[in-house]
Amino acid sequence: MKKILAMILALTMCLALAACGSSDASTDDTTASATEAAAETSGTEEESSAEETSGAEEETGTEEASATFTTVTEGVLTMSTNAAFPPYEMTTDDGGFEGIDVEFATAIAEKLGLELQIDDMDFDSALLAVQQGKSDIVMAGVSVTEDRLLVMDFSDSYATGVQVVIVPEGSDVTVDTLGDYVIGTQRATTGYIYCTDDYGEDHVVAYDNGITAVQALMNGQVDCVVIDSAPAQEFVAANAGLTILDTEYVSEEYAIGMAKGNTALVDAVNSALEELTADGTIQSIIDKYITAE
Repeated sequence: MKKILAMILALTMCLALAACGSSDASTDDTTASATEAAAETSGTEEESSAEETSGAEEETGTEEASATFTTVTEGVLTMSTNAAFPPYEMTTDDGGFEGIDVEFATAIAEKLGLELQIDDMDFDSALLAVQQGKSDIVMAGVSVTEDRLLVMDFSDSYATGVQVVIVPEGSDVTVDTLGDYVIGTQRATTGYIYCTDDYGEDHVVAYDNGITAVQALMNGQVDCVVIDSAPAQEFVAANAGLTILDTEYVSEEYAIGMAKGNTALVDAVNSALEELTADGTIQSIIDKYITAE
């Protein structure tokens, strides 16, 4: 009887141990499954987060790429100038403006979908207007210099202004001694402005056009003529006994001045200039004002 009871007790203990072992295995499996599920969830969240971050970066890049310029007055391109620099800018009898820079600015404004407004003032004020945010661009036959680059940004150059000196063959006149002689120029041209600024009005005689100035030179009424290089070459070719000095009187690169750091506007203006150059608009405007008359 004791043996039977001992066997029953032993069997009961085995069954209990077996049950405990089954419970532990089930717990391990459950824990493993939960861990795997958590890992899968974490991975999904990381992928989702990465996709959202990537999408956000792409959206930011798109916004930056589509960033546009702003102007002082919405819908208007304000140009400050000194309208006393023919043939680049000058006033008309009815109080309007004309000239190479004026037509360039008009064409650029149209390309940018803006209306052009011109503010006429003295030259220094025109430069300051851009620097102080009172105008968007300054065009007045503005040359790019190191000093101006410190306070303004510039477009690509759109024109080169070259003035040369016509003299009789064998003349003693040189660019360095122009102030000792009587200079003939075409009235209101850049040549006239430079010569009067450099040597005073007493040394300069203004004529209605280049042909008349060259005729005066041939007649001995003036000692030399300062004029743009293109017409000068034609006048010399048509009049025996005349020559052009090897040294240029003035050579300048003209560009459009804008506020320092206004990169978006500079880029927009340069793009417009590139298109206007490619389609021949720039050259046609220059030819309209600079001719071999």
